Amino acid sequence: MKQSRRGERANRVCASIVETTERDALRAIEESGPLADLVELRMDYLPTAELSLLLNARERPFIVTNRRKEDGGRYAGDEGSRLRILREAIDLGAEYVDVEMSAERSGVRDLIENKQKARVVLSFHDFQETPSSKKLQNLCDRMIRLGADVAKIVTFAASWEDNLRVLSLIPYARKKKQEIVAFCMGEKGKISRVVSPLLGAAWTYASLSKGRAAAPGQMTIREIRDIWERLK
Repeated sequence: MKQSRRGERANRVCASIVETTERDALRAIEESGPLADLVELRMDYLPTAELSLLLNARERPFIVTNRRKEDGGRYAGDEGSRLRILREAIDLGAEYVDVEMSAERSGVRDLIENKQKARVVLSFHDFQETPSSKKLQNLCDRMIRLGADVAKIVTFAASWEDNLRVLSLIPYARKKKQEIVAFCMGEKGKISRVVSPLLGAAWTYASLSKGRAAAPGQMTIREIRDIWERLK
């Protein structure tokens, strides 16, 4: 990985790479260099790409993800093959891998127990609603017990109040010394994408440009950074 010439920012933003060809993904990785602090590489969009080639091109830490259709992704193969791609990412030196709480439990434990120098993001997505505060806290506690390096909890905001419930997980997790990413999707959830790092979330996600969003309500990196600058 090439060395960054920019100092570490207090608030971090992760660029989601959702290109569908290896060539376009390499261009997007290069484009993300001066903009993002981390890069999420969505391998479910790149079923035929060579992972080692993409990892060698990185200038920022990578989060390798291989999301199933039921979790908002595009992967349609068997579970064993899906998790093997994350295992390969660890073996190739990726800084992070992202695996869902709903994944096969033995596969999750294998990634956590054999992660080498990588860090495991244990994630949960609800594309329909935002559960109660109690359910969200219980979910966070389960992630902690499983050994997540980073707990990621993302829900859909049907109301402005949903943002408050999800954002309240950030101080909840930090009191337990757990790193967390927590925000809401959808139009009403945009505010939480901006605010979450200001409250202590590990990072937020953004697209490189309009039309390249990986999830509902995802803003561009420039939009988020512009708001942060104004808030200063």
